[in-house]
Amino acid sequence: MSRIRVLVIDDSAFARRVLRQVLSRSPQVEVVGTAHDGLDGLERVTELEPDVVTLDLVMPNLDGIGFLQALRSLPVRQQPRVVVVSMSGTGSDLAISALHEGAVEVVQKPTALANDRLYELGDELVRKVEAAAVAKLIRPLARAAPLPLPAAPIPTPRHGLLVIGASTGGPQAVTALLRALPKTFPVPIALVVHIPVGFSQSLAEHMDRDCEIDVCEASEGQPLRAGLAVVARAGVHLTFGHGADGVLRCLLTAPPGVGFHRPSLDVMFESAASVCPSPVLGVVLTGMGSDGLEGSRALRRHAGTVLTQGEASSVVYGMPRVVWEDGLAAAQAEIEDMPALVLRHL
Repeated sequence: MSRIRVLVIDDSAFARRVLRQVLSRSPQVEVVGTAHDGLDGLERVTELEPDVVTLDLVMPNLDGIGFLQALRSLPVRQQPRVVVVSMSGTGSDLAISALHEGAVEVVQKPTALANDRLYELGDELVRKVEAAAVAKLIRPLARAAPLPLPAAPIPTPRHGLLVIGASTGGPQAVTALLRALPKTFPVPIALVVHIPVGFSQSLAEHMDRDCEIDVCEASEGQPLRAGLAVVARAGVHLTFGHGADGVLRCLLTAPPGVGFHRPSLDVMFESAASVCPSPVLGVVLTGMGSDGLEGSRALRRHAGTVLTQGEASSVVYGMPRVVWEDGLAAAQAEIEDMPALVLRHL
């Protein structure tokens, strides 16, 4: 089996050296070159034809966003998958923009300084480079107008909560789904997207700007309501409970994740199934692994319904595949058809 050919793009010579070293520890990875900015990176992509690029975002001459946009002018066979390596905080907004421009994964830099803390990202970086190597090429999705609710209004939807989960390719898929939901969507929505700590708030803010419905990062004790989507905070699980007023509320807990994931789709689905008085509608979107399988089983045991994204539009057809093949999904659809499918099953 051939190794994954990786190009490292970063304007810091120290960062380039560290990333080369940590990636070279994996027998599945070969670092074929480095570049010091986006312009240099484009030349090296054409020359070396790497499978995956690790990309810094703040660089001179041509930054990471410009690099991603310029990549689309190359022949498809020459376009590598891109893993962003970025700081959280002020860099979070740029990183989310990069995901919408076609990057498939984000890895958080532990420090902006040229010191040995950069070595801390080694295991995560290798894991995400390996995931990116098998991912489909992402194209930015065209904005769709929000769908109207069905002609015959649903005064009391059968489901009391919509829960959605995604991983690799997830930010773009979730945004495409939420963009098409009308502002009058009649039930609350809760989301788990596998993303590094420090980036979930920016993801929520991006979606809030792009969508008719309201979107925010989940907070402890926050009440759920129709027309609001809450995004699980990276690094903690999102579960649910009832306040003294009987309203369903968000609970943030930090026990170990399921596998690598905190928040976990399984944990959110299982909590929703056990706490919500009405059946829950679950949607499993693109992502590697099987997070969401056990949670989908829990939803079905509690009379809920599960929908999955189809293979053709999934960046990685892993999470939706295991749910579909286990016979848990009532239906599946490509991402452009998922909003209408959600409304039909609501």
